[in-house]
Amino acid sequence: MGMPFVASAQSKAAIEKKLTSDYALTQATADQTDIVTAGAILVLKKGNVVMGPSTQTTIYQSTYKDGKVSPNFAGKLNNGLTRLGRIPGTSPPPASGTRTFVPGEKMWVTRIECKDDGVVFDLFTDAYAEVRYRAALKFAFDKHGVMPSSDQMAAMVGEVFKVQPAEETKADDQQQQKPAPPARGQRQAAPPAAAPPAEVAPPPPAEPALAPIAPPPPPPDEPQAPPKELKIGQTKDQVIANFGQPEKVVKLGTKEIYYYKDLGKVTFVNGKVTDVQ
Repeated sequence: MGMPFVASAQSKAAIEKKLTSDYALTQATADQTDIVTAGAILVLKKGNVVMGPSTQTTIYQSTYKDGKVSPNFAGKLNNGLTRLGRIPGTSPPPASGTRTFVPGEKMWVTRIECKDDGVVFDLFTDAYAEVRYRAALKFAFDKHGVMPSSDQMAAMVGEVFKVQPAEETKADDQQQQKPAPPARGQRQAAPPAAAPPAEVAPPPPAEPALAPIAPPPPPPDEPQAPPKELKIGQTKDQVIANFGQPEKVVKLGTKEIYYYKDLGKVTFVNGKVTDVQ
């Protein structure tokens, strides 16, 4: 009687271990308004994932089965009401309005749980118009309730999500730092004209050789510069002046995380150091 339960528990643990290694979890704040530790960025490959504001108590759940994502009844109902509120002449959508995410949009996963009928991903997004969204997405087992292997489950999840490579994440950060293009109807400013080459002066006439001059005495010992320090409250400019540019920068709302090879991780909030790890 106990053997099937033990086997099922072991299978669940194997599936959760496999998926959390493929999709690193993100730690959100207790009030679901910001991110403490960023994990893997998931890029959506299937559409129709209905999500609600992260601060509300209702968590909408969609189900992935037979190659299709289907929201539950509550998600369909609230999504319809949200769309109705956007029709000209009607009242605006409520504060608890839902948002449907489509292929190509990005999000994080904060929890992965294997249950008897499927695996559930708890999803969390960046802010859209100052609103973060969250939802649950279940990857359902087949109708016979047979639990797949960890590799089979990973293949099913891979039909819906892919992990954004670190190179693309860095490219996104660099793209955000580029200047905005000129407004429509405005001419783009021409690049500054190159300065004309300077005229090369003729070499001065050779001077007669002078007698060698004795070298000056060595300068007195100068006091050594104080060691560079990193402390709470310093600005980004002070940190960069002491330790140079970081290898990687992660922006999370008002929070920025600088990663240094030898120094570790430096967290800024509103441009000032709040944590060093």
